[in-house]
Amino acid sequence: MLPDRETLRGIAARMQGAAGRMRLPFRGRIWRGPDGSWQGAGSGSSIDFQDHRAYLPGDDPRHIDWAAYARSGHYTMKLYREEVSPAVELVLDVSASMFVAPGKAARVLELFYFSLESARQSGASVRCHLLRGEESARWPVEAALGGDGWDALPWRKTGPVLPWRQGSLRVLISDLLFPGAPGPWLAGLAASRGTGIVFSPFADAEADPDWAGNIEFSDCESGRTRVQVVSPALLERYRTAWRRHFALWEDECRRHRVVLAQVGEEPDFLESLQRQALPRGAVEMAA
Repeated sequence: MLPDRETLRGIAARMQGAAGRMRLPFRGRIWRGPDGSWQGAGSGSSIDFQDHRAYLPGDDPRHIDWAAYARSGHYTMKLYREEVSPAVELVLDVSASMFVAPGKAARVLELFYFSLESARQSGASVRCHLLRGEESARWPVEAALGGDGWDALPWRKTGPVLPWRQGSLRVLISDLLFPGAPGPWLAGLAASRGTGIVFSPFADAEADPDWAGNIEFSDCESGRTRVQVVSPALLERYRTAWRRHFALWEDECRRHRVVLAQVGEEPDFLESLQRQALPRGAVEMAA
């Protein structure tokens, strides 16, 4: 269940501080976008010198290298590295399984608001998308920061295809507990020169449960329940299936050059990022 507006605002405010200590991995990449403060793919007017070229009619004379002219008698232009604002596509899976336990729900929202604040504080142009099964919706940044829910948003069937901006950083927050092969989702994250990151939050009771005896299970998506006798052998088969499921995602992420970081509900948020996301390159220390 989605927390109330004040709870969402509280998490957003707390993640402002977290995004000041760690952030999405913007450093060391060549970005495309509008004017900003990150290294771009072209030439611009920053103070970061890039190269020389011959003067052409119409060039800004302020960028003529007069020392080179004194040596050669030819007009030469100084080229500087373009500075741009990265484009960030932030995608939040809002399936019922994402909010099945309080600890996991809190970690889901922390990851979302951390990513959103990290993009905003870095001067990125950010868009928020919501996923619910095969449907998606745009969640305006102002609505997300204001704690407005998404039930009234216009949803449409899109599947794994979203309107990615070319060269954008795509961040998917999902527990990855849905049927089907991961390939189509990951191919989208890496398409059109994109950089893909997946944060996969999980609850300890999902990854390593201690079920024994008669257990009543409830399908959080359909609401159906059933009683199952859980033997040690059945429990081990579940754990093996869990590991196999995420091993498949790991393999596919490597194949598509997408970064995957599983982030548990414990310990506290920044420590979880430092242990589970930082070594994988899903986040970096803020400057």
